[in-house]
Amino acid sequence: MPAQQPAVSVIMPVLDEEHYLRDSVRHILEQEYAGEMEVVIALGPSTDRTDEIAAELVAEDPRVHTVPNPTGRTPAALNAAIKASRHPIVVRVDGHGMLSPNYIATAVRLLEETGAQNVGGIMHAEGQNAWEEAVAAAMTSKIGVGNAPFHTGGQAGPAETVYLGVFRREALEQQGGYNEEFIRAQDWELNFRIREAGGLIWFSPELMVQYRPRRSVRALAKQYKDYGRWRHVVARYHSGSINLRYLAPPTLVCAIAAGVVVGVAVTPLGFAVPAGYFAAIAAGSVPAGKGLGIKARAQIPVALATMHLSWGFGFLTSPKALANKVIASRRPAVHRDSSQV
Repeated sequence: MPAQQPAVSVIMPVLDEEHYLRDSVRHILEQEYAGEMEVVIALGPSTDRTDEIAAELVAEDPRVHTVPNPTGRTPAALNAAIKASRHPIVVRVDGHGMLSPNYIATAVRLLEETGAQNVGGIMHAEGQNAWEEAVAAAMTSKIGVGNAPFHTGGQAGPAETVYLGVFRREALEQQGGYNEEFIRAQDWELNFRIREAGGLIWFSPELMVQYRPRRSVRALAKQYKDYGRWRHVVARYHSGSINLRYLAPPTLVCAIAAGVVVGVAVTPLGFAVPAGYFAAIAAGSVPAGKGLGIKARAQIPVALATMHLSWGFGFLTSPKALANKVIASRRPAVHRDSSQV
């Protein structure tokens, strides 16, 4: 490694992260990286001890700073943190993400080697109790999330989007940052504009972030309902971005609902559809839970069903008015030449 690396700004959108914020920041500050570093935490209106913990972190290390994010929205937090930061490399980290020890050094090397505007890697879910272990197993299995490389791994190469991301600041400033109408899927939308402008987005399995899953069924259901809701917005925003993997959950919800209706109103044979689905996820949870304890393995089908059905429900109930609002805020990709005119 060279004696001195480019200075980096780590930006963190944070809301109700008292359980993980201190560990997340520790994983940043202990990076094996030779360059200057700052951490900018954008604080939403948390209802737990997040603000208190953030204040302690600021007092303990001069590299840590905070900025307010009154709306609590992730893209607004990211833009506020970008504006308050100053270094040429910008690293996004969430309040429940734990960077691997050489994450930043590897990302900076990949930016240089590939010429990419943004690089990212694997969202490596890890649980700290039986339920979280079950969710982590579901989130890293193909039966849970399909073939998404940032969940299940894959070959390094160009990508549509990546998890979190390590950016060249010039790319963020050129595109005007995140579109704040995208409460979810803001990463995809920004990376879309970067690609439209001719920039390269690069996925590498060398980059890994430990991710702490949601702590309850209810929280997981909300997370995946929001994912489905905003994936439908993306599909309406950018025709051609949908594929069979994204259509599977809403199709499943419709099929199960139809099966239950037929089973109640016409013939018990209709119940074969939901029964077949639950049998399939029970069987699929066996390889997904390899190496886990009995309690965690028993909860994997619950996690899978929560993820699939909540995502599908969110997709089906996503209001067209929301997509229209987002489409109205569309930002054209800014090409480097035009930004210099």
